[in-house]
Amino acid sequence: VIRIGNEWWAFSTMSHVNGKRVHVPMAHTYDFGTWTSFGEKDALPNLPSWVYPDAPAVWAPDVVQLAPGRFVMYYTAALKSNPRFHCLGIASASTVTGPYTPIGPDPWACPTAQGGAIDPAGYYDPKDNTRWVVYKIDGNAIGRGGSCGNTVKPIVSTPIMLQQVSVDNGFTKIGLPTPLIVNHPADGPYVEAPSLTKMPDGTYVLYYSSNCYVTPLYDVSYATSRNIKGPYKKFGGLIQTGTYGLTAPGGLDMAINGDHAVFHA
Repeated sequence: VIRIGNEWWAFSTMSHVNGKRVHVPMAHTYDFGTWTSFGEKDALPNLPSWVYPDAPAVWAPDVVQLAPGRFVMYYTAALKSNPRFHCLGIASASTVTGPYTPIGPDPWACPTAQGGAIDPAGYYDPKDNTRWVVYKIDGNAIGRGGSCGNTVKPIVSTPIMLQQVSVDNGFTKIGLPTPLIVNHPADGPYVEAPSLTKMPDGTYVLYYSSNCYVTPLYDVSYATSRNIKGPYKKFGGLIQTGTYGLTAPGGLDMAINGDHAVFHA
């Protein structure tokens, strides 16, 4: 979800609208209460060559504004050479609604030896004029079975990673990624769907989901740190089954200013 002026736009996982495959559906609101779908309009109509065309599985897009007339989208898609794995891509546009054009012929991040990568989300830190991307190492893709593929020991790690990127273009990497949190037994098969923000007192808050998304244990949890690179202290579920009468809430995306959020259930 992104705010431009007094308007909000939301971008979501691939869907089918009127029988048409839409890689990145969009919706718009002025008041964060009444939303209007863009229907068949696709923010990312053309996919790069590294994406598996038959079932691209475009997931969890996130859009950030670099400057007036400059937007970058981070997204997840299935890898053409081995669709078992998902990797991260980037695309750019001159308007918030796109169309977004993929940048480069290769994935932005694709650690297949660790299971691939999913769930990218951008963050701009005004404190020191730096830009970052958080994402999940999709270790459960190479898990040994059980709930969401990763509750049979030995459990595969699914760390949430933090990558600094160029403040100017939003994608050129600066240094190596830093792990912020990892999955522990209470998290079930994984931690995923990270979203980073900062409170007025300077505390960084990392929202994430834990446990298997097809079970009632799926939730929105959070961790905090005084330093963007950690260490982060994990806390229990913030939004769980039963909260607001919902079942299996997760995938919370926090607006850059921290006063609005969207999630699914």
